[in-house]
Amino acid sequence: MNSRPAAPRRNARSVEAVDLHVGARIAARRQALGLSQTALGEMVGVSCQQVQKYEGGQNRISAARLHNLAIALSMPISAFFPARAEAGEPTDLSIMRTLAATPEGLAMAAGFAATEDRSVRQALTQLVEVLSRAA
Repeated sequence: MNSRPAAPRRNARSVEAVDLHVGARIAARRQALGLSQTALGEMVGVSCQQVQKYEGGQNRISAARLHNLAIALSMPISAFFPARAEAGEPTDLSIMRTLAATPEGLAMAAGFAATEDRSVRQALTQLVEVLSRAA
């Protein structure tokens, strides 16, 4: 006999944390690339309203559509999903929301994404880490 309690029943339409995370990743990458929701929608064959729903986590994304989004956004499918965090560590989603909450964070993310030279990205990362410890 199984001693684990049964998982709560979920409605097929209920929003899961992973849906929100995937949507936040899509929005962050789209913004970093300077794409509008309309432009991304055209690239993958959906309306800008559908992109809004994907980004907000209201609509789930099929495997085929996620594959098309990964191609359009030039990122691996695995990058859409959260890494497992240890207890007390900030999650990727919480970090992304914090970054996207300010104009400075968005500008920093866009500049970082536009930087092609790996050594420059590493230097920027080190600079931010040093400044955050000093603050």
